[in-house]
Amino acid sequence: MILGILKEIKAEENRVSMTPAGVETMKQNGHTVLVEKHAGIGSGFDDALYAAYGAEIVDTPKEIFGRADMLMHVKEPLPSEYDLIREGQIIFTYLHLAAAKDLTEMLIKKKSVNIAYETIQKADGSLPLLTPMSEVAGRMAIQQGAKYLETTQGGHGLLLGGVPGVDPGMVVIIGGGVVGTNAAKMACGLGAKVYLLDVSLDRLRYLSDVMPSNCFLLIFTPSILRDLISRADVVVGAVLRPGAKAPKLATRDMLKSMKKGSVLVDVAIDQGGCFETSKPTTHANPIYTVEGVVHYCVANMPGAVPKTSTVALTNATLPYVVEIANKGWKKAMKENPDIRYGANVVNGNVTYKGVADAFGLKYVPIDTLL
Repeated sequence: MILGILKEIKAEENRVSMTPAGVETMKQNGHTVLVEKHAGIGSGFDDALYAAYGAEIVDTPKEIFGRADMLMHVKEPLPSEYDLIREGQIIFTYLHLAAAKDLTEMLIKKKSVNIAYETIQKADGSLPLLTPMSEVAGRMAIQQGAKYLETTQGGHGLLLGGVPGVDPGMVVIIGGGVVGTNAAKMACGLGAKVYLLDVSLDRLRYLSDVMPSNCFLLIFTPSILRDLISRADVVVGAVLRPGAKAPKLATRDMLKSMKKGSVLVDVAIDQGGCFETSKPTTHANPIYTVEGVVHYCVANMPGAVPKTSTVALTNATLPYVVEIANKGWKKAMKENPDIRYGANVVNGNVTYKGVADAFGLKYVPIDTLL
């Protein structure tokens, strides 16, 4: 199979979808790997290194789209790429279609095979290709929250961890999954007072055994959130409904009760965000203020630390890339249910229920196409 590694074109996105070491693995499995010129520069991998590991360096994305059987990105295709996608071409990347109606409709028309990193799912319910970036984003959420509490950044001037004799800041984290757990670890490590909310008692019982004593675990209810948010310095939205739109849990009315200069970090923004006042931002313009509350809603947070993120992402994706390339997408999906879950739009059909439900589209189970 011919695999194409594209240069990311989303604003301030410095990751790349495969490391040179990943290219070597694909070559060992008998596949050709095309890498767009300068695709890896932002992550510290130059073209010469890719070539040394067996990649063919290609000047333009048009050539890669024209030759490759499977395309890999980190982020979703953007409008400048739409016309280049071919019928039957495999696109393997983060898609987040439930928050992207235009992209979904375009992929339906193109009749390509679109496999989303974020919905590949193991039998235990874990999301192996979302996990590494969720780990990064969760940890970054606290770094960003702490930074934007600074008066020079628009915050109310609090050091999140405090110092001896001064109270630390209060962090509220909505969601006890991978993002929320990593955010809580970072916030607790800084010395903040941390409240982590989740709807699952079983999850909270597990977290009670592994989190430090300055992490307080509560079942999520709107009334509890209303109380905590009024006292919080940083609120992290870490809610996930795999492949579906995030629920709006923090309302604008709740913001009115918050301290001026407190910070919201919406890690769920890729799926539409879990705060009513959220809208996507970029690394170049990461924040805006509503009701005196600083909002950080960057949709590709791990893109700011590409040297960590690219290696972590390749570690997770590579076994699936090898399987799809070795077997073809149909056989890979038949034999590996993890990959079946990744099917979002295939041959003009919406094959992931969360995406179909988001836009009122017909849902076609992927099994009927295999």
